[in-house]
Amino acid sequence: MTLLPWGAALRQPDPLSCGASVLVVARMLAEEEYAARAAASFPAEVLALHRRVTGHRSRDGRAQLPWPRALGTPPWAVARELALVTGVRHRVRRARWSTLQEAPGRSALYVGNRLLPRHVVLVLAVEADRLRLYDPARGDVVVVRREAFAAGRLRVAGWDRPWFAVVPDVIRSVGAGARPA
Repeated sequence: MTLLPWGAALRQPDPLSCGASVLVVARMLAEEEYAARAAASFPAEVLALHRRVTGHRSRDGRAQLPWPRALGTPPWAVARELALVTGVRHRVRRARWSTLQEAPGRSALYVGNRLLPRHVVLVLAVEADRLRLYDPARGDVVVVRREAFAAGRLRVAGWDRPWFAVVPDVIRSVGAGARPA
C-alpha cells in the first residue's frame, strides 16, 4: 500500500540509515523541487544526510553533539532536521497514541524491542484506529492498528515496541527563513 507519490520504493540504503531516510522523505513531502532531485538519487541523498546529522554541525550550521553513525540517527538530530523542514520546533516525547494523535504534523517514531529503540519510521497519518507509517526498511507505507500499538506488537521491520516520538511543538516555531537551501 503506497501513499508516497514517487512510485518507486524508497528503501534505506544501509542498515543504519532509517532515521536519515525518514528525514529525506519528510523533506520530499514538504518541498516539491527537492523531491524531484532526491527521488532520482535517494540512496546518495540519504547517506549524505546521515553523515550530516551524525556530524559536528547540522544543516543550519549549528554545533551539535557528534554521534557514532553505527548507532543510527539520534533523536535530537531528527528533531532539528524536522524543524528545518517544517519551520516548527520538534520535541522528543514518550511514544503514546495520544501524543501522535495530537501532533499537528508529521512525526518520527522510534521503535525497537523491549531493551532499546532500533528503528525510525515517519508517521504520515493518525486515524482513530490506525497509524500510516513510512517504513524505510520496506521503502513503503505500512499500517499499524491502535490495538497493536497499545500492546507493543507493532511488527514494523521486525520491531514491536514504540519507544519515543519526535513531534511538532505547537508552542514554539522556528521562524521564517530558518531553512537553509
